[in-house]
Amino acid sequence: MTSLAERPVDEEPTSPAPHEADRLVVVGAEDVAGAVDARDRACEHLLQLQHPGGWWKGELETNVTMDAEDLLLRHFLGILDDATRAAAGRWIASHQRQDGAWATYFAGPGDLSTTVEAYVALRLSGHDAREAHMVAAATWIRSHGGLARTRVFTRIWMAMVGAWPWEELPVLPAEIMLLPKWAPLNIYDFGCWARQTIVALSVVMAHRPARPLPFALDELASPPAASKPASRTPTALAFQALDRLLHRYERLPRWVLPRAAVRRACLSRAERWILSRQEADGCWGGIQPPIVYSVIALHLQGYSIEHPVMKAALAGIDGFVLDDHRGRHVEACQSPVWDTALAVVALADAGVAPDDPAMQAAAGWLVAEEVRIKGDWAVRRPELEPGGWAFEFANDLYPDIDDTAEVIMALRRAGVAAGDTGPRCAAVERGVAWTLGMQCRDGGWGAFDVDNDSELCAALPFCDFGRVTDPPSADVTAHVIEMLAGEPGVPHETVARAVDWLGSQQEDDGSWFGRWGSNYVYGTGAAIPALIDAGVAPGDERVRRAVAWLEAHQNPDGGWGEDMRSYVDEQWRGRGDSTPSQTAWALLALLAAGERESAATRAGVAFLVGTQRPDGTWDEPQYTGTGFPWDFNINYHLYRLVFPLTALGRYASGDR
Repeated sequence: MTSLAERPVDEEPTSPAPHEADRLVVVGAEDVAGAVDARDRACEHLLQLQHPGGWWKGELETNVTMDAEDLLLRHFLGILDDATRAAAGRWIASHQRQDGAWATYFAGPGDLSTTVEAYVALRLSGHDAREAHMVAAATWIRSHGGLARTRVFTRIWMAMVGAWPWEELPVLPAEIMLLPKWAPLNIYDFGCWARQTIVALSVVMAHRPARPLPFALDELASPPAASKPASRTPTALAFQALDRLLHRYERLPRWVLPRAAVRRACLSRAERWILSRQEADGCWGGIQPPIVYSVIALHLQGYSIEHPVMKAALAGIDGFVLDDHRGRHVEACQSPVWDTALAVVALADAGVAPDDPAMQAAAGWLVAEEVRIKGDWAVRRPELEPGGWAFEFANDLYPDIDDTAEVIMALRRAGVAAGDTGPRCAAVERGVAWTLGMQCRDGGWGAFDVDNDSELCAALPFCDFGRVTDPPSADVTAHVIEMLAGEPGVPHETVARAVDWLGSQQEDDGSWFGRWGSNYVYGTGAAIPALIDAGVAPGDERVRRAVAWLEAHQNPDGGWGEDMRSYVDEQWRGRGDSTPSQTAWALLALLAAGERESAATRAGVAFLVGTQRPDGTWDEPQYTGTGFPWDFNINYHLYRLVFPLTALGRYASGDR
């Protein structure tokens, strides 16, 4: 099939090819040896990637806004040096599309906000506006509405560098810090990633700073009436009216005593809140938005670059920088705990013994990463004892349910048996108890918080990018079910409620929506193994519908793939170029459903065997991970290895 890289980005997808077994390359039972050989080579390569400390970490690739905002941050702070300017500029320029725009994922369509930030960063790095690639970018930006059509976060950056008026942004008052925990729109109604960002930005927007760029951006002027059309729903209209009132409040003179006193108190409260959540590595939440906005907020509150808090933060940011043969670029986040847990599961499925030194080193490192303090999650679960694991090296205030489930399954694979004594088993028991205590009222699990499902948050004029709440999702709930199914003493009714909730989330076509991976292939690949582990029969109607959906969406080459556009266009559901990780997800579901000898399974295995590189890895430039569905996409570089290894291991061993 035509690759997405070759297909015009605005081309409509054609109807999926019918699933015909005789069009697929089918592997017979005699070819299991090929799967074993591919498994062994992948296993050897994965073992070579283990850090001496016992962990794995693949690159977490996103898009050039990370690099653009890093340059803008350093400009704002007055610490942008020529070497950084030039190296980052080369990286950003290398990702420009032929039409002048920048995308948010491999071979994706141009994104206006990303393109604006990339363009401004290139200007900042010394690229002349008259150069052909810059003219192409500016032309594309104007043709798509200019600065006025960008998301709020991009216009905040433009305001901070003097290229957009603060008065034309939605108001995020620092007074949000006064809302009690039970009040609508209090900071704990937001997902943890949004919460940390909003608190910091409330400080920034109170100060309304402007550190002008050394050039104008007249070439990006918006056409007349280019602003985004406002929603006309009753809720949206109410919030638009509230925003107008807040603008009037912001225009009150600073000397008005009640306003001035309240604002000072709120800024002080926000400052203390931010300081109390700085992690051991100097960062906040382990992800880029809270980190950069917290640094700016504290700087505006009077913290100099030489202050220990700021020095630690900037050192933490530097830890996200990759500078290699491809150029200088910045990770939005790092995923060592997640990667290590997935690697241990993959190695176990490939036949590596629990007492293997690699497995024991990984288990020891994972246990040492257990979270033993209370974080924001305790606001709604104050009596729950801490436990579990976070995603990153240092993020103790925000452990997540998904990582905790995967780590527990990994530790069990590494020989931590239920009922054992010792710190490893105790860590697992605490993680299980914490996970059980984080179940939402409807029976599912979110990623970080309990019942974090306010619909008001997303209606705020300020919130026009990504998900700002953390409701239960099918993929996280499925991983928890899979973990709990192997744990003794777990109340049956707890798992039953979760299974019922997961069943209720099945789409009409038989698939499940994937919140943290792309997309319906990911959700379905997680749901079926969970249901089977929980005791649902392979012949159950829910399982058969899901199997039929997977079979109907298999590509002629035997693999599976799903483009990120499936988040916004139903025609792309389960459609896209075949990738190793997505093929593995589909295979894990089919194997769990008892389809080991089916034509679809054998063809999927043949795809993995046939596309493996000589060194045991696979190529996968496509993005198959998700931060915010459609808005923020991720290429986990280890996915292309751990998931195919898991699938090949289970296929070769006959283990579902």
